[in-house]
Amino acid sequence: MVVQHNLTAMNANRQLGITSGAQAKSSEKLSSGYRINRAGDDAAGLKISEKMRSQIRGLDKASSNAQDGISLIQTAEGALGEAHSILQRMNELAVQGANDTNESIDRDAINEELSALTSELDRIASTTQFNKQNLLDGSFTSKNLQVGANSDQKISISIGQMNSKALGLHDIAGTTTQSQTGKKVTGFSFGKYATTATNSTAAFSDQKKAAIASLKAIVSGGRDSAGYMQQLNTANGSAYYLNANNSKFKTASAAMKADVSALQKAISAGITNNAATYAVTENVIANKMTVGQATTLTDPSVKDYASANATIDAVQKAINSVSSQRSALGALQNRLEHTVANLDNVSENTSSAESRIRDTDMADEMVEYSKNNILAQAGQSMLAQANQSTQGVLSLLQ
Repeated sequence: MVVQHNLTAMNANRQLGITSGAQAKSSEKLSSGYRINRAGDDAAGLKISEKMRSQIRGLDKASSNAQDGISLIQTAEGALGEAHSILQRMNELAVQGANDTNESIDRDAINEELSALTSELDRIASTTQFNKQNLLDGSFTSKNLQVGANSDQKISISIGQMNSKALGLHDIAGTTTQSQTGKKVTGFSFGKYATTATNSTAAFSDQKKAAIASLKAIVSGGRDSAGYMQQLNTANGSAYYLNANNSKFKTASAAMKADVSALQKAISAGITNNAATYAVTENVIANKMTVGQATTLTDPSVKDYASANATIDAVQKAINSVSSQRSALGALQNRLEHTVANLDNVSENTSSAESRIRDTDMADEMVEYSKNNILAQAGQSMLAQANQSTQGVLSLLQ
């Protein structure tokens, strides 16, 4: 019996210390809600969790960025909607002004409204802003929306200049038509090959290009090497094939290719240099041709019939330009809405994965805590018993 070293008490105390430490950790996990409160709890899990947290917070902010982009697009698109309304009214006024039942005073009134509407287009283009940035003056180009948690995950956006000058409502060049008799080109013929004009009202130079391409295609499509007869060289017994120029080739296809190429070159050179010889025309006195009479305007105007027609053409082109820009913005908005949905989905699933690593399973941890609590109480009881075991030494001293 010894009193200096109570090994039973020491063992009970060591086990109680281990149990108390585990109990403290369980208590910390239950009170914080996190399974990992310090790197020592799970070093690898902490590293993975922090990387996921970076992704989650980046994805959430990227989703916010995309939503800001949608708001910007809606701002620009709303302004362009008003520009469309203005242009539709201008088109209506131009059509009204083209009617020669109007007197000069009527045309002056229409021109006054056209001028006011043109100025309003310019005002909208210069003052439409989002977060202090002009959207429609041509300066909002090559901008990037960061729509990912990592670098260079972006969607680019550009909005063109939408003022009256950019839309072609100044220095308007137009034409009116007048009758002229003459001949109309209906096609081209080169030897046994012929093609019809796909657009009889196109410029003659364009018709020539189209005819050359068509005739070349016809020649290429009709090639057949079966018509080339094999020739025999009686001196050495070798065989060869002759093309149209009596040049010798080893195969019929090579002779045919040379003939096709030569014919295509002849077609190109002949029609390019002397197209009138190969053109097929018809008299169109009964169906008169029209030619343009140039009209130039500084601003939209209906001062006369020619000016009104030029204004109609310019306004309709402007409407098409605004429509194209609105269409591009609408497509980008749809893309961003899908981007937001995808980012939110990725963020949600990444959060779920991070939760499994970082968060405490409360039910499981409560079982662990209850076990440690019971062990701690048992350890305390055993320590008390161990401390009493040395009391037996006193009976030897009586």
